[in-house]
Amino acid sequence: MQMSREELNELMVDCAQNAITTTQEEFNLLLDGTEESLELVDEVILGWLARYRDQALEENAVFTLCNIYGAYVGEIFRHKIGGNWSYDASNPDAPYVVLEYAGNTYAFAGICYQRLVNDSQISIKNYFEQAVANKMQ
Repeated sequence: MQMSREELNELMVDCAQNAITTTQEEFNLLLDGTEESLELVDEVILGWLARYRDQALEENAVFTLCNIYGAYVGEIFRHKIGGNWSYDASNPDAPYVVLEYAGNTYAFAGICYQRLVNDSQISIKNYFEQAVANKMQ
C-alpha cells in the first residue's frame, strides 16, 4: 500500500513529535523545533550510544532513531524552506524516505544513520546547513 503525499507528510510530522517527546523523556532535553536545537540532535544521537551501547545499534533501534530524528530535522527544513516527504522505493530491499525540494532530495534519516552507526564526527547540523545553503544558490 502506497501512502499519499499528505499521509506521508503527516506521518513524518508525527515522527518528529516522537523525537521531541522521546528526547525529553530520555535525556531531559527540549527539542524546540528551531535550527539551534540541531546541535542537540547531534548530541542526542551519540547519547543513545553512550546510554544504551549495543541496544542502540540493533536494527530496529537504528531504524527508529534515525527516522524520528531525521523527521525532526526534515520538519525544521520544511518549515524554513519548504518541500514534501517522498518514499523512495527504487531499491525494494532498502526503501527510504527523503525530503524533496526544488528538484533535490535530502536524506535526513540517512545522515542520522551515518552519525549513529558509521562516523560520530559527521554533523547533522552541518548537513542541514548545507541543505539550506544549497537552496540559496
